[in-house]
Amino acid sequence: MLKLVKFILPPLFVGLGIAFLVVWFSPNLKSVALPKLAMPSHYTSSHMSFADSVAKASPAVVTIFSESISSVPRYQRRNTTQELGSGVIMSSDGYILTNYHVVNDADQIMVILTDGRRFYDVQVIGFDTITDLALLKIPGQHLPVIPTNDEFIPRVGDVVLAIGNPLNLGQTITQGVISATGKQTLTDSQYNNLLQMDAAVNVGNSGGALVNSNGILVGITSAQFRTRLNIDIQGISFAVPYQLAKQVMQRLIADGRVVRGYLGFRGTAVDSSGNEVTDLYTPIVGLLISELDPLGPAWQAGMQDRDIIVKVAGQSISNPQKTLQFIGNTKPGTALEFEVLRNGEHRTITLTVAELEINTN
Repeated sequence: MLKLVKFILPPLFVGLGIAFLVVWFSPNLKSVALPKLAMPSHYTSSHMSFADSVAKASPAVVTIFSESISSVPRYQRRNTTQELGSGVIMSSDGYILTNYHVVNDADQIMVILTDGRRFYDVQVIGFDTITDLALLKIPGQHLPVIPTNDEFIPRVGDVVLAIGNPLNLGQTITQGVISATGKQTLTDSQYNNLLQMDAAVNVGNSGGALVNSNGILVGITSAQFRTRLNIDIQGISFAVPYQLAKQVMQRLIADGRVVRGYLGFRGTAVDSSGNEVTDLYTPIVGLLISELDPLGPAWQAGMQDRDIIVKVAGQSISNPQKTLQFIGNTKPGTALEFEVLRNGEHRTITLTVAELEINTN
């Protein structure tokens, strides 16, 4: 060991001495600074900030106060019930989307913009209880409009921001990610679907905007589905997707109400080898029929429980959710041809679409 040390140390000291002499007699090397540790050039101070996104979207998110007056006497006085919610300005001439439960049975509605303007002359254009959406109109011009992109498709894992006025604390931003899409378990209709997220949503957020990291509208936030279970829920909230909200808005503008087709069954997606349902070893994508309404068009046309719809109007089913939306968007009175699989045999059934009746009580 001692011999090894004696062998290494002399060359090491000689090398250090030579390096010292080179630096001493080369002043230019003294001025060379060590490279600074820095963030990569594509990262900036604003890279991790959503301030620009909020600046784009927040002016179009409004506060809504609604008041219902009851004629039932209480201590010889009329009772009033107030609701707090938010809304999203969808057009510069004053169309506003919000949740139906925010303005349900309201006798008075007030809309407050972020710049302080107040509107008391608020018109209810229409509402849709299935999606819990309502469309309002205020007499404004050149109003701030929420940014939208019809090509944007929300995906699980997308960062989202919920903008609204929770608990009347003033406009508030909460952040989360999309946890799931196409959720139907909390709604009474298979024609509805929701985005699930983990952004904090409280009373007052209802009807507000859910936007992505670029400030583009992703959906209309709803606190109703969170409170429906009547338990303390953490990290789960919901929103109506923008594309569905836009369809509802267009129908309300055109007709004042949303008319949906009705066939009288519940369809569950089937996307498997099929042997769980039909004992066949061929791939199947379709809708498994259940809960047939004895008075509905499907029952009367001869459909049965456990039938599997594989084609509608000559088109194979590739996305069961879109097929249900197609049926719901079909004008009542239209005849549709269905190809169904029953006990391994293909059958063709033609039925006439009825109108979905909605109970608003």
